[in-house]
Amino acid sequence: MFAVKEINENSQLLPNVSLGFHIYNDYFIASWTYHAAMQLLSTKDQFIPNYKCDDQSKVMAIIGGPNSNLCLDLATILNNYKIPQISYGSAASTNKKSKRGFFYWWFPSDSLQYRGILQLFLYFGWTWIGMISVNYDDGDWFLQNVVPVFGQKGICFDFIESFPKTSYNIDILELLSEGNELYEVIMGSTANAVVVQSEILLNLRVLLCLPQSEELPNKTKGKVWIMIAQMEFTAIAFQRNWSISFLHGAMSVAIHSEELVGFQEFIQKSNPSSEKGNGFIKEFWKDVFLCVFPSFMGHENTEEECTGEERLETLPSSVFDMTMTGRSYSIYNAVYAVAYALHAMCSLQRKRRVTVASRSLKLHNLQPWQGHPISMCNHHCPLGYRKTKKEGKPFCCYDCLPCPEGKISKQEDSDDCFQCPGDQYANVDHDFCIPKDTTFLSYEEPLGITSAIFAFCFSFITAVVLAVFIRYHDTPMVKANNRNLTYTLLTSLLLSFLCALLFIGRPLTITCLLRQVAFGVIFSIAVSCVLAKTIIVVLAFMATKPGSRMRKWVGKPLANSIVLSCCLIQAMICIVWLGTSPPFPDVDLHSVTKEIVLECNEGSTIMFYSVLCFIGFLALVSFMVAFLARNLPDSFNEAKFITFSMLVFCSVWLSFFPAYLSTKGKYMVAVEIFSILSSSAGLLFCIFSPKFYIIILNPELNKRDQLMRRKY
Repeated sequence: MFAVKEINENSQLLPNVSLGFHIYNDYFIASWTYHAAMQLLSTKDQFIPNYKCDDQSKVMAIIGGPNSNLCLDLATILNNYKIPQISYGSAASTNKKSKRGFFYWWFPSDSLQYRGILQLFLYFGWTWIGMISVNYDDGDWFLQNVVPVFGQKGICFDFIESFPKTSYNIDILELLSEGNELYEVIMGSTANAVVVQSEILLNLRVLLCLPQSEELPNKTKGKVWIMIAQMEFTAIAFQRNWSISFLHGAMSVAIHSEELVGFQEFIQKSNPSSEKGNGFIKEFWKDVFLCVFPSFMGHENTEEECTGEERLETLPSSVFDMTMTGRSYSIYNAVYAVAYALHAMCSLQRKRRVTVASRSLKLHNLQPWQGHPISMCNHHCPLGYRKTKKEGKPFCCYDCLPCPEGKISKQEDSDDCFQCPGDQYANVDHDFCIPKDTTFLSYEEPLGITSAIFAFCFSFITAVVLAVFIRYHDTPMVKANNRNLTYTLLTSLLLSFLCALLFIGRPLTITCLLRQVAFGVIFSIAVSCVLAKTIIVVLAFMATKPGSRMRKWVGKPLANSIVLSCCLIQAMICIVWLGTSPPFPDVDLHSVTKEIVLECNEGSTIMFYSVLCFIGFLALVSFMVAFLARNLPDSFNEAKFITFSMLVFCSVWLSFFPAYLSTKGKYMVAVEIFSILSSSAGLLFCIFSPKFYIIILNPELNKRDQLMRRKY
């Protein structure tokens, strides 16, 4: 009406020509639509198809409604009479391919609004949605073409349901009965965002009717409805008293529109008493203001009387929108398109196709909620977790598993966890890497200080014992225990205690080369001295027997040979070790989770254990020989102390292996230091404490006749 009024008042457009119009309501019923089309082609006020004898009301063009299927059927009839038709409703994509020479769609491409809906989902992070479609061609096209595109962007569907096929003349109870099952599916779904895909307003009527059903449980779980542009809410005129609370927060794609100068004033001046020949205005007025005109009032009518003074701007926007809606703007442009075409024909100019520049749909930054609704199959996997697929579920349904030790994920919904660099470790939440601390057994920490103190203390004690034995070298006690072997043994024990210091401090090339070699050679000397002492004791007892040939073996040469040969064998092992795969400073990034351990890499593990095994072999032989000689006469009873010392020595080193292999980092070094100090201390105290006691505290026992009679 507004467009026709503007055109008739414009002297530059269709001069001396007045446009008129007829409005027909088809109620979305096909038979009524066909009846209206045939009536337009008949003589005025008569229904005689193919017969028109009056010239006063020629149909120049028809502007169709929003139902594309009915418009296409109508176009089939009008095409025979070469009457142009413009439809302001959308069309199924399959119908757009059909060609009708006098038919034109006046509606933006559906792909634009689906693209906008997709961007909306991605913006809010709605990956778990529901979809309601229709039993028409457009619904099938949506399932075949739009749904796969959504899936490529990480969006999947909890349900895809269809509207019941409806029309305005279907009984409301029948409508509710058909929609109950659909309503249950929607409200029972975990998807909170629901796309309503339909090309007719009837399906919006279904949504508005369903909450009124008493058979449905009262569910308060909210849904975010996303409606396409075809479902214009204000186009339904008889929903004034319906509850629309469940649609609060709904979002709808809007067709482009512009505010027109004079449109608001035109609407405000609309009045049922001043509109002549407009039968729709009174019906509209009654519906929106819930009143009755005096000519229609009965005796028992309780409704208020329509005065005509009611103001349209006082109505809620859900009932009547004072602004130019997208659908109204499409009709406005369609009327002007017809007017320009007629003007071109009247001006005898060449045909010009008038088009309206299409514009992309834009999402308005509206936030009617306190917070953004969430519509996902499950919550995002937080930082420190990774996704794992749920069996039997769509790809956007997944479980969240925590990242394993040493791995992190720095973003939500990570497909995999990533290993931290070697010099870093994962924090407790596994969402970022922390630099590792560099550690080694140093003199600045309690463990290193304690080890060094014990090493110095034992070294001092050994030095004191050695000094005492040198001071009293002419006494029977010192002579009876082979002075040279005793001095060598004490010296090697002193060096053993001191070599433990090589294991403390930052590993250097020189310390890595010396620590194991020095330990192996010095310990071999110490144990070989014990072995030589034991063998000398046994041979000395055997030499006391009459006619024994063992006398020639008793003496310094045998003891020196035993010590020298054992030392040379161990030295050869160490030389091979240093020549093939020597120890070197290394960095251990993996043994300890939160530390970078500076250590001496043994180079060849086989050679390292070969050194230990040779020392163990000497200790085992010494223990066996001493054990066999434990019952010798009293004057040669040093074998008992050697037996006990070797028992301590072997026990320490047997426990060393499992302890060494089960510890990590600097504690492995501490275990080896402990083994060196404890085994050396065992030899020192078990062998020399009785002798030291006699020499210092009981010198009266340090006589030859006492040694021959006394058992210690």
